[in-house]
Amino acid sequence: MRGHLWGAGIRRPVWAVALAAALFASGAVARDLVVALKTEPTSMDPQYHALTPNIQLSQTLFEGMTCPDADLVPKPCLAESWTANGKTWTFKLRPNVKFSDGSPFTSADVLFTLDRVGKVPNSPSSFKIYLQKVEKIEAPDPLTVRITTSEPYPLLPTNMGSLPIMSAKAASGPAPEGKTTTELNAGNGLVGTGPYKFVSWKRGSEIVFERNPHYWGPQPAWDKVIYRPISNPAARVAALLAGDVDLVEDPPTDDLERLHKDPKLTVETKASNRIIYVALDQNGEKTPGIQGTNGKNPLLDKRVREALSLAIDRNALVSRTMGGVATPAAQLLPYPMFGASKSLVNAPKADPERAKALLKEAGYPDGFTLVLGTPNGRYINDVKVAQTLAAMWTRVGVKTTIDANAPAVFFKNRDSYAYSAYMAGWGTATGEMSNTLLSLLVTPNKEKGQGTTNRSRYSNPAMDKLVNDSGAMMDDAQRAAMLAKASEMAMADFAMLPIHFEHSVWAMKKAISFKGRADQQTMVQYATLAK
Repeated sequence: MRGHLWGAGIRRPVWAVALAAALFASGAVARDLVVALKTEPTSMDPQYHALTPNIQLSQTLFEGMTCPDADLVPKPCLAESWTANGKTWTFKLRPNVKFSDGSPFTSADVLFTLDRVGKVPNSPSSFKIYLQKVEKIEAPDPLTVRITTSEPYPLLPTNMGSLPIMSAKAASGPAPEGKTTTELNAGNGLVGTGPYKFVSWKRGSEIVFERNPHYWGPQPAWDKVIYRPISNPAARVAALLAGDVDLVEDPPTDDLERLHKDPKLTVETKASNRIIYVALDQNGEKTPGIQGTNGKNPLLDKRVREALSLAIDRNALVSRTMGGVATPAAQLLPYPMFGASKSLVNAPKADPERAKALLKEAGYPDGFTLVLGTPNGRYINDVKVAQTLAAMWTRVGVKTTIDANAPAVFFKNRDSYAYSAYMAGWGTATGEMSNTLLSLLVTPNKEKGQGTTNRSRYSNPAMDKLVNDSGAMMDDAQRAAMLAKASEMAMADFAMLPIHFEHSVWAMKKAISFKGRADQQTMVQYATLAK
């Protein structure tokens, strides 16, 4: 009798329908939820890769001391409360919490988890960014964690929501990090306190979770959740219409009108903080994918970066390529989120003639050729957006082709600096400008966990100082003003080119209720049966 919600077009015997109705009425039926993911995670290790497809699954198996709500406000989770005294934060842990294997959760698990973060090798986007300024972590008793920072650090409770707590008992091992990423990918040591527990992962096929019988909170609606990675948007919708899946991420924008009109479906849309941007290599004269510049890297010239920005008609791109399911961007976080600049609300207008003049002024009157890297299937309409950008740049003389790859290949290329220019996205789990700038634009510093995703290798010491100084500012208004100034400085330098903020869309069977989140995460613990 176990199976996901029966879909339209699938015939069932009359007796089966009657029995199902009786079981639903009695509450005895086992209910499964089948979710079509647009991107398969790169790992099950909750500390390996700060990537939304990974995070949304890890935060279903695990929990942080705090947990962000749908609008990214931190709420009590494994910590019931927290207080600050100068540079010291004290977290009081929730009593009587158990991991999915039945073992008790204590402060020792928090210490193990936070210590492991910096030991995970080869992380493409490290979680060390969430431990900025942390100097000492102590456990005075089994239900207390004390964290001391190098200076007052107002972001600490927010950041704790991005560090899922692992079981020290289950995840310990002979490697420096305990259980390795490879072991965790196989389910070995993958034990958390979240509403679901890991069952299996068949790469390219399905990921299966089951309800955690030891969960301390309200039991989730589904006995089993089956995730199916389907990278093609049209194929995801076809699976939904055929009844093969119950909920899909980001259906094609061209299909939204039809899906809205389908009486058997519900469509949920939520504006997100995910910025789609173009990163431009500013590290040195040697850069891949550019020709016609006599061996020079034209992206080192601010005039060239500005020209590329002015060539982009963001409003037309959002209207035509994105079908209106986005907001044109002028900075890396939408206003009025914390630290976003009020003066960068409206996206810059396109000015192709000024772009051509700037290229000529920079010494490229005939332009040059450029290859734009992009993932295929990671972001909404990502290849179409990249093609649109290529066409707009080509019109001003920068003859652009795209190099589109599956997300895993794209990220590997990006992390090895294979692109002089690439299009990607960034969504901050904290809904705050500090971590966005610390990841994407602050000068890379592996030891400090800064610039962890700064693959353009942009460096501006004045902006760095503003961002770092803001981290010790306990006054929210002053901190927000410092971050806004840092954002304005980076955008005036065309450090990277913001394109648009995505609006996330989910389509689901009418029997399901799921409210969207600003962080775009499909967190199944918040999916319920519709009333």
